[in-house]
Amino acid sequence: MIESQLIILQQAKTYLTSVSESQYTQVITPTFMSSAGAHMRHILDHYYSVINGFPEGLIDYDKRSRGGVVESCPKAAQKAIEEISTFLKSLTTEQLQKTVKLSTEISVVDKQVAIVDTTLGREVIFVGSHAVHHLATIKHIAQAQEVKVEGDLGIAPATATFLRTG
Repeated sequence: MIESQLIILQQAKTYLTSVSESQYTQVITPTFMSSAGAHMRHILDHYYSVINGFPEGLIDYDKRSRGGVVESCPKAAQKAIEEISTFLKSLTTEQLQKTVKLSTEISVVDKQVAIVDTTLGREVIFVGSHAVHHLATIKHIAQAQEVKVEGDLGIAPATATFLRTG
């Protein structure tokens, strides 16, 4: 489980080394509503929600750092990925099985927050899946900018299996 997360994060890091700061922050309207940097920050926010929430037993994906430095600086995002990778490598099987609470808003009409039981392992899997989804959008942004990216960037594990066995 951890190895798959590290591969996803390495894909993100490889993208970050291939893009300029101006490409990273460019919003290509009307096709996209946000920059690749905003998507990357959103990915990293979710990983940090796990890191920061685990010690207290409450993961809250709604705590975000919109406009933070990782949104505008690819090198800062690379540094964040290194920190996240170090955390993931430190996790034990027992920690991944630990029950934690998840808090998240569930309505677009008014503020409604649900708090449910989950496990750290389940949430690590979720943030990886969530990252893949946003990396797919980043890939489309990069393609619109004619930035060369890895072919498997943003490809979900089940899709990768299908493509291998197709």
